[in-house]
Amino acid sequence: MKSALQSWFLNANEQSNANSRLFCFPYAGGGASIFRGWTQYFPNDIEVCPVQLPGRESRVLESPMISLSQIVKAIVGEIKPLLHTPFVFFGHSMGALIAYETAREIGRVYGKHPAHLFVSGRSSPQLPSIKKKLHQLPEDEFKSELRRLNGTPEAVLQNDDLMQLLMPRLRADFEVCETYSYIQDLPLPCPISAFGGKGDHDVSSASLAAWKEQTRSAFFLHMFDGDHFFLQSNQESIMQTVLRDMYYHAN
Repeated sequence: MKSALQSWFLNANEQSNANSRLFCFPYAGGGASIFRGWTQYFPNDIEVCPVQLPGRESRVLESPMISLSQIVKAIVGEIKPLLHTPFVFFGHSMGALIAYETAREIGRVYGKHPAHLFVSGRSSPQLPSIKKKLHQLPEDEFKSELRRLNGTPEAVLQNDDLMQLLMPRLRADFEVCETYSYIQDLPLPCPISAFGGKGDHDVSSASLAAWKEQTRSAFFLHMFDGDHFFLQSNQESIMQTVLRDMYYHAN
């Protein structure tokens, strides 16, 4: 039976000799399997630890959380045994928001900070946003929005039985993003790298560049071919960029 630590952080080994840990936070509706295979792109001294949120994959029987503060509080409550090793956060879309707020809360609670924060496919949190309430839409309209975002395969959208299983998780994740309220605080002391898709109509390069305000260290902006889910089609080049930015700061 998995411990709570192992349920939250896949591949995490408290006793490992890794020089650093890379925690990976998934986008709305996604699970830790998004980051399956990432280990092959990193040297052995970097431990890749995908974060598994309740309500998906190996935790499918658990109820999904519906607020960002609830998710962050739970993660911070479990992650402490893994913070004795230098750590890095990477999050895409909703995951970028979770990674950012978790970094801030770890600083407040434990006095520790990531060595680097990677935020992907998400506008900087201090920017005003139109609070769409997609999670409250009727089923057909909600599916249309999922189709527009291009993150859910059409075969899944057409499978009514599967969608009935996925719908509570998807609505919960959209509620997490749509009810988030930014609270101003000091910029983070760690470098931030922001990644975006050149064809992403919802997240512009300017809104990604605004992440610079959230750090008092170095800032990097990288744009890749693709739409909001450019993460799926640019894996190798993204991994190379992550490593380059990590080592740039380390050196």
